[in-house]
Amino acid sequence: MDIIFSVAFLLQLQVLLLSSPSLTVASHHETYRAKHSEEYCAMYDICAQRSDGKALNCPYGSPSVKPDDLLSAKIQSLCPTITGNVCCTADQFDTLRVQVQQAIPILVGCPACLRNFLNLFCELSCSPNQSLFINVTSISEVNGNMTVDGIEFYVTETFGEGLYESCKDVKFGTMNTRAIDFVGAGASNFKEWFAFLGQKVPPGFPGSPYSIEFKTTILDPSPMKLMNASIYSCNDTSLGCSCGDCPSSSVCSDSEPSPPSKDPCSIRIGSLKVRCVEFSLAILYIVLVFVLFGWALLKRTSGRRGLGSSVDPLLNDMVGEGSSFSNLQKVGTRHEEVQLIDPQGKNVVQFSFVQGCLSNFYRTYGRWAARKPTVVLCFSLAIVVLLSLGLLRFEVETQPEKLWVGPGSKAAEEKDFFDSHLAPFYRIEQLIIATIPESKHGKPPSIITEENIELLFEIQEKVDGIRANYSGLSVSLGDICLKPLGEDCATQSILQYFQMDPDNYDNYGGVEHAEYCFQHYTSTETCFSAFKAPLEPTTALGGFSGNNYSEASAFIITYPVNNAIARVGDENGKAIAWEKAFIQLAKEELLPMVQASNLTLSFSSESSIEEELKRESTADVITILVSYIVMFAYISVTLGDAPTHPCYFYLSSKVLLGLLGVLLVMLSVLGSVGFFSAIGVKSTLIIMEVIPFLVLAVGVDNMCIIVDAVKRQPSGLPIEEQISNAMGEVGPSITLASLSEIVAFAVGSFVSMPACRVFSMIAALAVLLDFLLQITVFVALVTLDFVRAKDNRIDCFPCIKLSEHNEGNRQEKDGLLTRYMKEVHAPFLGLWGVKILVIATFAAFTLASIALCSRIEPGLEQQIALPRDSYLQGYFSNISEYLRVGPPLYFVVKDYNYSLESKHTNQLCSISHCNSNSLLNEISRASLVPESSYIAKPAASWLDDFLVWLSPEAFSCCRKFTNGSYCPPDDQASTLLFTR
Repeated sequence: MDIIFSVAFLLQLQVLLLSSPSLTVASHHETYRAKHSEEYCAMYDICAQRSDGKALNCPYGSPSVKPDDLLSAKIQSLCPTITGNVCCTADQFDTLRVQVQQAIPILVGCPACLRNFLNLFCELSCSPNQSLFINVTSISEVNGNMTVDGIEFYVTETFGEGLYESCKDVKFGTMNTRAIDFVGAGASNFKEWFAFLGQKVPPGFPGSPYSIEFKTTILDPSPMKLMNASIYSCNDTSLGCSCGDCPSSSVCSDSEPSPPSKDPCSIRIGSLKVRCVEFSLAILYIVLVFVLFGWALLKRTSGRRGLGSSVDPLLNDMVGEGSSFSNLQKVGTRHEEVQLIDPQGKNVVQFSFVQGCLSNFYRTYGRWAARKPTVVLCFSLAIVVLLSLGLLRFEVETQPEKLWVGPGSKAAEEKDFFDSHLAPFYRIEQLIIATIPESKHGKPPSIITEENIELLFEIQEKVDGIRANYSGLSVSLGDICLKPLGEDCATQSILQYFQMDPDNYDNYGGVEHAEYCFQHYTSTETCFSAFKAPLEPTTALGGFSGNNYSEASAFIITYPVNNAIARVGDENGKAIAWEKAFIQLAKEELLPMVQASNLTLSFSSESSIEEELKRESTADVITILVSYIVMFAYISVTLGDAPTHPCYFYLSSKVLLGLLGVLLVMLSVLGSVGFFSAIGVKSTLIIMEVIPFLVLAVGVDNMCIIVDAVKRQPSGLPIEEQISNAMGEVGPSITLASLSEIVAFAVGSFVSMPACRVFSMIAALAVLLDFLLQITVFVALVTLDFVRAKDNRIDCFPCIKLSEHNEGNRQEKDGLLTRYMKEVHAPFLGLWGVKILVIATFAAFTLASIALCSRIEPGLEQQIALPRDSYLQGYFSNISEYLRVGPPLYFVVKDYNYSLESKHTNQLCSISHCNSNSLLNEISRASLVPESSYIAKPAASWLDDFLVWLSPEAFSCCRKFTNGSYCPPDDQASTLLFTR
């Protein structure tokens, strides 16, 4: 971290500019005249120091001086292009050397950039021809001595552009950002960079103690010349810049990074832009409709049996008495076909061999079940109740990572390896405070105001005051937060520009200081955080575009908290306890405070999602109960008949049967969940929300089919034969339909995503149990219900029996739904034009669904899995709207061999002389196209930092002579060997 702290003294170098004025400069009592010629200096020696200790040069125009051997050796070690006479003293050079060497760890990845950067200040400070391109424009008196207060530095555009081009892509791995952000405040061209370096800073701030105006043109006549020192391109192979620091280097890959994916093929029709797939399917639909209409018209006009002829069979099925299996005849069994003929001979129903076998089975089974309903009821219910006992071990999985990522997946294995070998990522607690737009479509105002920052201090004070109880211990933020250095939390907040101290707010200049730090957060010590590291504005502000931080409309306050692998234990236990208190504070106190200031507040903690999932798992109980009650009412109405006499309504109604049928559906769900709970499978939220409704819909349909089939049997047959015939008629269709549903869900159990896999398994078993209960328990219940009705016993109160004196008036009409289908729906659907319209409509829906499939995007919005009234709904919306930083991405390399004989280091690192296609260089290359790679910045690597620290170019590097004796760190002569 020492490198980071020293950066503050780098960006605006306090160079000792040795030049003389080219015009007469008067200050107080004396007048100085400059001489612009070769071998002349503009300034020489140090005449005074500012109140903050920064050296001020003497504005003395004098001939250049021949240095002694020791000074000459020192100058050569840093400025090899400076030979012969110089314009700097030993003290000046030592000061310069200490300052510029702080840039070495940042720029060492590209020797060309480093060399150009050093040449700029070497020429400016020690060039024997300094007076040709340095012009003193103002002087001031300090402690009775005349000192330089402002200069002009004439530099060619070629040198400026070459310097910037060689350094613009160099990265500073320690901070995971570009080096130009540190040494140039993120300049986008050399003029911006020079303007930054030339700023005169007030006492106490790092930077130049006098102003430097860089000029690239000379007005004639003038004795000045443009400095045009040698410039090195970063693609110069002799200097060995890495591909990550110099993508244009000839040793780097010639192929460009993959560009962002292009928009899909589209066709423009007027002002409408249509995708090619959608346009093609639209043409196909038009062709199909014309073909269908033409074929139907041809069939109709030709008098052949076509689409229109299906009315009669359709109506016959609806109107007829129904198939009676009492006169069932098997024919053509050699052709694997079964014919079912009703007594009147009106309809002939043909079954395949499989359906025929199933029909025969259900006839036999239905007769047996109708004769022994009590045995069927007791045996079936006992099995379901036994399965339901597994609910004693019922648990709901609420950990998001275990819901969406399988334990055997590559992502889960890599995360486990990372957590166990390094550490789990920090727990994140976050507040987002944003301004409100003045109009619906207006731009929100800036949040960077004095009132809002003062409000932020008040909020921080309340957060610091949280005291949560964990096993009798009082837990505060300071007990659990991340502390990279010292005792200060690494809170990511704009308040860090004031070291989280409200007293510093006024001392530093309030809002103006914050805006200054947005551009100089790496260069100014007073902008450093309380935990002594630079704080990027992008992590503390939101709702801005580009680098316009002052336009930010949101404060992002993030509290990183230490995390542990074990979910249970003191470390995570304390954090969870504090998080609950944090959320409670945000709801009860912080939210009213923020709203009173006409701002919005959203918040979240690491445990928020899990807690909200737990809450939703119980919040849907009422919804499920209401839906079952509605379905009970529906099935009770549809199962019953409309009697011709009001007295017999209580006999023909099926309220009790409907209630028991709905209870069977519930038992099937409970039995399925209970079975998987018993074997240790945790349920998921989607199970609680979907499966009850899914099984209910399937179960109600089958129950209606069975009851309707029984009612359509001749009333003169014994109840056993009615049940037998009905089951033989509808049993195959119910079985095959249920089997297809079970298989579909069973196939879904092979999906690796835990939430989908568990849902599919429980749904498959629930549908299976529902089907089995329908053909067992429900058939027995139907038998008992029809026996009850035949014995004149009242529905729901079978102990009460009506008199039989009016038995002749007991005629029942079809139910409401049956009469609608028979009298309205079937005749209308049988119309020729309606059939064409129905087919065309559903074909349109099918093709439209296929076309829209191309618009489906992978991913899962977290808001969908949360309750609509959850406070996290607003938080996730604000995350998408305001945040300007993405999630961290880690690359972990296993089995790294760091021995000298191994080639692994060169295959991984990205500094000078590393392989051009090394891992880190490829990551840097991918960061050039974040639109397609989604990598915003080059990777920060400890390996690069370690190699830079080992670099012989680094300052304070210990060396030794060739005979083995050590030499001072200040001695950088090339004849010395490096050691650490």
